[in-house]
Amino acid sequence: MIVGLICLLFTLAVYWVCKRVYKMKPRIYLSPLIITPLVLVLCLLASKISYSSYNQGGKLLTDLLQPATVAFAVPLYKYFNVLKKHAVEILVSVLSGSIAAIISSAFLARWMHLDESLINSLIPRSVTTPIAMSVSQVIGGVPSMTAVFVIITGILGTILGPIIVKLFRIESEIARGVLLGTSAHGTGTSKAFELSSLTGTISSISMILAALITLGIAPVVMSFVLQ
Repeated sequence: MIVGLICLLFTLAVYWVCKRVYKMKPRIYLSPLIITPLVLVLCLLASKISYSSYNQGGKLLTDLLQPATVAFAVPLYKYFNVLKKHAVEILVSVLSGSIAAIISSAFLARWMHLDESLINSLIPRSVTTPIAMSVSQVIGGVPSMTAVFVIITGILGTILGPIIVKLFRIESEIARGVLLGTSAHGTGTSKAFELSSLTGTISSISMILAALITLGIAPVVMSFVLQ
């Protein structure tokens, strides 16, 4: 338990330092969401501390995801009228993005000649981790592999999302939020809140919708794609 507590404090310290550096020099490659995991992995490998020992303290941070998710209700309430006004656009966009993510993942995996279990593990990569792992289990994937794919997707989405926004000159906060929330789940939502409170709010609702849609349609879509 002492090792777990030390690991927890070390994780918080690393994130705090990375956050300060990122504020002073806001470059995407210096994002705490990228640097912190890399530093932790290197330190765990160097110190030969097992993941189970680290997670005795780290799981406390995981448990905080639940109240953090509930906290999204505050900006949702604040921008309720905006959400109501753009409900159809948001729903259609998230539905289209979720279906595109499932089908493109499936065909990419088949093109790479991955076996069926890895294909099924890759399918829910664009939704938040708990639901992605549940979907993976339902359709015959490996939940632990799905968690890895989700993390990679989130990091790539955080890097590529702002580039796409700038490249295509996407000015709408609604469009930016849907883009980041649908494609990069919680990590993208964190980046969206850096852009503006409204963008983050739209991203958070898009993330939730994408998770629910994927949970419902992934098994159906995959039954056709893998035939």
